[in-house]
Amino acid sequence: MTRMAYTSSLSRATLIIGSLAALAGVALIWADKASIPRPVYVSELGAQGMRTATGFAVALMLIAGGGVLIAVVGRHPHARLPVLGTWSVAVTIALSSVCFIVASQVSCTAGCPVPLVGPGATFQDLVHTVSAVLGFAAGCLAMLQVGFAGRRSRIAQFSAGACCLVAVITIVGGMLSIFHTATDVGGMLEFIGTTVAVGWLACYGLWLAWRPSVPAAGYERPAAMSASS
Repeated sequence: MTRMAYTSSLSRATLIIGSLAALAGVALIWADKASIPRPVYVSELGAQGMRTATGFAVALMLIAGGGVLIAVVGRHPHARLPVLGTWSVAVTIALSSVCFIVASQVSCTAGCPVPLVGPGATFQDLVHTVSAVLGFAAGCLAMLQVGFAGRRSRIAQFSAGACCLVAVITIVGGMLSIFHTATDVGGMLEFIGTTVAVGWLACYGLWLAWRPSVPAAGYERPAAMSASS
């Protein structure tokens, strides 16, 4: 096996592992949700005093770790729009992953008070919520970047659709939570939005894993391969 073939096989395996880690994380989140006999928001699973707090932290770390592997190893497409193509998709996914790492380590307090300016809100809640929101925003931006990488490709169409779906779901769910209206619906929307976002990441990672190993125009070389050459 040549060095290039070995590197390609290793990169492919790493991308698959990253995708599976992300899927394992979202599966763990749903398992934790099923163990709570009442409607909850996603962040409540990791709140202080919840029996699902440890599992939720592990789930976020799995998702973030999968994102880091995909960001570092993948040979990502470039968005064709000047603004979206200014920086790499890898940077956006890595930023999202870092935000979720912070959110996993700084959990919200019991009850996760919303809005954050209320009497029960704390700085800890602010850090967790801002990290989670930025993580989702960066994830949507990554979808948008891939969505504008090639209008005719299936991954671009899938990414654009996922971006629109996650944006609508999270905006509606966020507004419901802020105004304490239909909290059952808002909580379920958060879980659905999270699942769509993580599902996109996993599918994107698998798509990268099965791209041709020969470098092509419009695609960047993975960081791991660049460092070894």
